[in-house]
Amino acid sequence: MAIEQLMYLVGLSAGLVFAISGALAAAERNLDIVSFMLIGTVTGIGGGTLRDLILDAPVFWIGDTLYLWGCLLGSVATYFFNRFIAARHSLLVWMDAVGMALFCVAGTAKALSLGVPPIVAVTMGVITPTFGSLLRDVILNQNPVLLGPEIYVTACALGALVYLGLHSLGIAETTALLVAMGCALGLRGAAIIWDLRLPKFA
Repeated sequence: MAIEQLMYLVGLSAGLVFAISGALAAAERNLDIVSFMLIGTVTGIGGGTLRDLILDAPVFWIGDTLYLWGCLLGSVATYFFNRFIAARHSLLVWMDAVGMALFCVAGTAKALSLGVPPIVAVTMGVITPTFGSLLRDVILNQNPVLLGPEIYVTACALGALVYLGLHSLGIAETTALLVAMGCALGLRGAAIIWDLRLPKFA
């Protein structure tokens, strides 16, 4: 599979997973199907939209509506199947973690492909997942997941930095993507399971 196709699939998957997390958050508030679609779509495309606007690049979902369709269909599917989900909040947290891992690497890779400095690429890798998650929580007037006690932003940064490092070393792109996503998801997953936190300012 060509790297362009792989990155495209990662981007689509990230948007879909984040859209489902947004729809699950809407389910916790017992909202209607239109709200599911709105919140799911905003969550799925929000971070990538900000990234592209900052980088002065074409906004990804305007040129390819498959991203929008994926978010909408994922949100609608969640609306109809969420009643069969027992541990809804737990699934939301884990879907958010998976989406974060995908988006932090996709955001970094997109920025690097546009020739920006490494520090900017890492920053985009952090902004891409966190902004979509933040939009979801602000719209629903709930405490942002990324400002929770467990490690979140640090996991985004780790994924972005690992991808940057492997990419700079000339490691095969597929390997770089998978390892970086695994590191981000691994740290976030460990934080969720074992309540890992960074020291607070005293």
